[in-house]
Amino acid sequence: MERLDQIEPRLTKRNVMKKTIVVKVVTGSIALGCAVLGLRASSHREAPLITAMPKLDATDFYMFNSYEDGRSNYVTIVANYLPDQSPTGGPNFFMMETNALYEIHIDNNGDAREDITFQFRFTNEVKGISLPIGPAGNQVTNPVPLINVGSIAAGDTANLNVIEKYSLTIIRGDRRTGAMTPVTGQQGTNLFIKPVDNIGNKSIPDYTNYANSYIYTVNFPGSTNPGKLFVGQRKDPFVVNLGETFDLINLNPVGPAAIEKDALAGKNVTSFILEVPKDFLTAGTNVIAAWTTASKIEADGTNQVSRLGHALVNELVIGLPDKDLFNSVMPTADAALAQYVTHPTFPAIVELLFSSAGVKAPTLFPRSDLVSVFLTGVAGVNQTSATAEMLRLNTATPTVPANQQNNLGVIAGDTAGYPNGRRPGDDIVDITLRVAMGVLLSTNDAPSGQLPYTDGAYVDASRFYTNFPYLKEPLAGSPNDLSVLVTLEASTNGAVGPFTAVPAVYDPQQRKLVTPKTDDAIRIFRLNADGPVNLDARRIDTVPNVQLGITR
Repeated sequence: MERLDQIEPRLTKRNVMKKTIVVKVVTGSIALGCAVLGLRASSHREAPLITAMPKLDATDFYMFNSYEDGRSNYVTIVANYLPDQSPTGGPNFFMMETNALYEIHIDNNGDAREDITFQFRFTNEVKGISLPIGPAGNQVTNPVPLINVGSIAAGDTANLNVIEKYSLTIIRGDRRTGAMTPVTGQQGTNLFIKPVDNIGNKSIPDYTNYANSYIYTVNFPGSTNPGKLFVGQRKDPFVVNLGETFDLINLNPVGPAAIEKDALAGKNVTSFILEVPKDFLTAGTNVIAAWTTASKIEADGTNQVSRLGHALVNELVIGLPDKDLFNSVMPTADAALAQYVTHPTFPAIVELLFSSAGVKAPTLFPRSDLVSVFLTGVAGVNQTSATAEMLRLNTATPTVPANQQNNLGVIAGDTAGYPNGRRPGDDIVDITLRVAMGVLLSTNDAPSGQLPYTDGAYVDASRFYTNFPYLKEPLAGSPNDLSVLVTLEASTNGAVGPFTAVPAVYDPQQRKLVTPKTDDAIRIFRLNADGPVNLDARRIDTVPNVQLGITR
């Protein structure tokens, strides 16, 4: 037997894939919420056209006042691309498109037009590593079919066959006609390296140290304060109970907030992460707005095919006929699509599905609350003059330390969170569900608006680093270890936590986790594992200890 309370997830060299399973213990009885573990396609494939161009698909966008100690004068921006990356996605893994422009746009005067653009462009250096095959007199030298032929480490990439490089250019004004200035590193270089994806522990024994060696300190033109830059693979930070949500909300939408699976728990993404001085971004006002785009480079110019500001707007707000249109236009054109926000269909769908339970969609039209969240900013928090879908941030809002952040952001009184920017630990799905159903409205206008809507997949700031680049390392492609390391955690404050590790012993004969039951308090248990593990509802009891049956 092994004492599981002594195992911390990050003690292993491989990255931990957290699985959250909840058991509610109430004086001798247990109510179990348990989802079958497994992975499905990413939720980020939000429009028909972009599904055919995954390398250009923007999956998520974050912007927040940096809460790393000593970095309060900076804003961190994260744009994630290329969804549904399996850790075992060899032999080519997930290189970015060289015939494209990846961009982050900043509007700092409230007119919904870009004033600053961070433009990324990639090139690949193929070394053409070859091996002599055959005996003397009958020997042929052939290029290898793999992207590496040996181990890779920080400062030692001789065995890497393909090196991805990228440039970062600042554009002032119009993104295609404005003044362009390259961003340079501390050594004066304007070409940076993207670390190779996390192939596996044999190829890259210390991926953390290797990837961190490509965190650059950079000079932004016109600023005396250097910033930071990283582009590379990360564990997908988006948490969503994807399958049930898009299967006509096939779950209890007002159930516990942490009992369902994260469909992206086993997936990686490619992240563009910047830490930029606030004085470089602002111009006369503390509020900035931002969005990210990807554009194909074609013979007659560029063709924008992906756009993202607020997560879930294209998934849950924009109607199916206009999803591709939304991805192709700039925020200045959003007036043509405003009816999807003022008269949204999603709340009506929720009412249709759950009317028998008394759920009612908001009755206020136009939906001024949704307009403020998605199109104008919230009055007194981050409002700007333009009516356009952009992620807005008040750079003067004081930061909240990670351990004090509320993952429901502004609607829970934490004004440093979404929709005032977006931090990695903000539960964007639950917030959006509650806002859509009228949490910001009176009960006269939204009879069901105060219900705790949730997809059941939980995220908070504890899942991420408290310093740049904030997002965790990507899951490794190997080893495919047959063992599973788990940590049992408990909360006496419901599913919102905090959760702390509790003593537990694994009984291999009974296949049970056993933890002491010392009082009659209600506890929520969370099981974190680095592989697929499930609770078996048929093998659970609470006398004299809490005994949790587990299966693989």
